Amino acid sequence: MAAVGGSRRARFVVGTGRCGSTLLSKMLAQNAEVLSLFEFFSGIDQFFRFRSDPVGGDELALRLTEDHPMLTAVLKRGYEVPEVVYPFDDPTARYARADPIPWTLAIAVARVSDTPDALFAEMLDAARAQPQQTLDRHYRQLLDWLTRRTGKSIWIERSGSSMDYTHSLKDFFPDARFVHLFRNGRETALSMREYAVLRLAVPVMNGLLGEVEYSHDGLVEFERRNAIAIDETLASRPPIELYGAYWSQHIEAGVAALSQVEARDVLHVRFETLVSQPQPVMREIAAFLEIPRSDADWLERACALVRGLPPTRFDALSPAEQERLEAACRPGMTLLEKLPC
Repeated sequence: MAAVGGSRRARFVVGTGRCGSTLLSKMLAQNAEVLSLFEFFSGIDQFFRFRSDPVGGDELALRLTEDHPMLTAVLKRGYEVPEVVYPFDDPTARYARADPIPWTLAIAVARVSDTPDALFAEMLDAARAQPQQTLDRHYRQLLDWLTRRTGKSIWIERSGSSMDYTHSLKDFFPDARFVHLFRNGRETALSMREYAVLRLAVPVMNGLLGEVEYSHDGLVEFERRNAIAIDETLASRPPIELYGAYWSQHIEAGVAALSQVEARDVLHVRFETLVSQPQPVMREIAAFLEIPRSDADWLERACALVRGLPPTRFDALSPAEQERLEAACRPGMTLLEKLPC
């Protein structure tokens, strides 16, 4: 399907989080024509980001200025989040590490500009200038604007948790092509538990810290009331089966959504294959996403980023933990075994 309304075709890398999609985003960013956009959708309040009714540009801009309270809670406690590349230590930076920094600025915009505060201000102005319209139109216009502003010709968005809302992406962007990157479920779940944001977020979503509305305002209130519990959770290793079940749920939701997309518009890629055979896999991804060929050397630069498979963690678990994790991951693993890749 061609792009809608003369805008650029939508292209997405979707995954579960901790599946290797950050590496793939960095590899795609090696092409001078590609705006590789990190985590644009994942940081927008889930009760707003795929609303169907028209909204004004002012409201969109306001939502883009919101922090994600889970990220804020982790950063201000000194935990590292590798996706965040905002220059906190720059004396001219607007935000300090403990501030509630807008998610879009901290991750997406900071990846594509040496002056992220200035570019983010321009982006908000561009959003405010848009008329009242549905969010699918807002997003297309804003991402097209950012593509032009950064001197690129296409955009590819990648969010770590996007398998959970791939159904909405396909509805908002009917012309989209999807690269689905996935990794062994056990190792993905273990990586999730080591990643501070998910180490906290998954227990919160599962109610281990009490009933919480997982909205921006709900999480702000949760942080205000539960600072000690957050400290304790981040310092602990919550039950691994929580992360296995979380992974399986995202796989189930995402695979179901992708099954409703035309087969020609979906490419399933194993992370393990990407890092063991980067050249042929990246050539396949580039052809599938119709990436411009004007930058002749980008694939070589992209593949140079690969450092092989991360060390496995599963064998270090106790037999009881292994059994619980295996059981939690089984639904997702069963689905992945049936994929055409």
